This record gives sequence, structure tokens and C-alpha cells, in this order.
Amino acid sequence: MDLEQVFGQVPDPTAHSFPEYTLGQGDPVRPVAVTEAELSTVLSLYERFADVDPSGVDSNPFFRATSEFLEQTFGTTLKRPDEQLHDDIAAMLNDFSDDLGGKAMGVVDATPAHHRTLYFFLTSCKAYHVAPHVRFAPDPDAVQTLYDVYERVSEQEFYLKRPKSVLES
Repeated sequence: MDLEQVFGQVPDPTAHSFPEYTLGQGDPVRPVAVTEAELSTVLSLYERFADVDPSGVDSNPFFRATSEFLEQTFGTTLKRPDEQLHDDIAAMLNDFSDDLGGKAMGVVDATPAHHRTLYFFLTSCKAYHVAPHVRFAPDPDAVQTLYDVYERVSEQEFYLKRPKSVLES
């Protein structure tokens, strides 16, 4: 075999990608201390946040009728843009509540998804507050509590929960 044939077998660098060599070693978490009072404050903020309708779908009957017509005509459901965020926040609060286990203070495991959810919860609260048509005026202490929890999660390093050895699959 000559060099041209060998080099002809080498994958094209513009289309080649390397396989993922990492082994599953556990779930990355950021353990942070949270009190039951902080969790209930964030929950009450979430309840006020969830009542906000930034799109106007629920409060505007013409927009609601148009949405229902499009759903019936095209067979697709129209979702509010914040529905997924609401689901993520509710799941995060449930996870934190489960980790707390009814104690007054404890350590909760914040996953990377929880970290993103806290960030989007904070920024959405700000966006709702500054939007003139939304009229969202949350309790400043509740927003400060949310920010404090977010900051604790941001400053913590990732650790592996349920680490696995190389031999486990």
C-alpha cells in the first residue's frame, strides 16, 4: 500500500468528530443549605409568579378565541411561553422540599437543571416586574431570598452524587 491510499482512508477533518470518552461517574450536584422558611418564601413567590399572565391569553377573550380556533384548525396546542418554566420551578421546589424532608434546615442537592431554573426564575421575575403591561410587584424580601439561594448554588462546586467506579456500567 502506498501513502496516497493510506492518507485516502483518513477521515476528512471537516466532517470528523471524536467519540465521547467520558465514563458515567455519577450525578453532578451542588449541595447547599436551605431553611424551611426560605423554601416557603420562594414557594409563595412562585405562586404569585405563576398567577401572572404575560401573554394575555387568559385575560384577553379575543386572543383566547383566536388561540382556540388555531388549535382546532391545525390540531396543535398553543402553549404559553412560560409554561415550561413553571413546570421546571415546581419540579425544583418539589426536589428541594423532598431533600429538606420537613426539617427546619437541611442540605438540598441542586442539579445543573436547578441552577438554570433558579437563574431563569430570577430573570423572569425581573422581566415581569419591569414590563409595564404585566404589573408584577413581588415582595422584595422574597426576591432577595430567591437571589440568596441562587447565589449559594452559583458559588458551590459540583460534587458527584452516587459516584460509580470505572467497572460499573
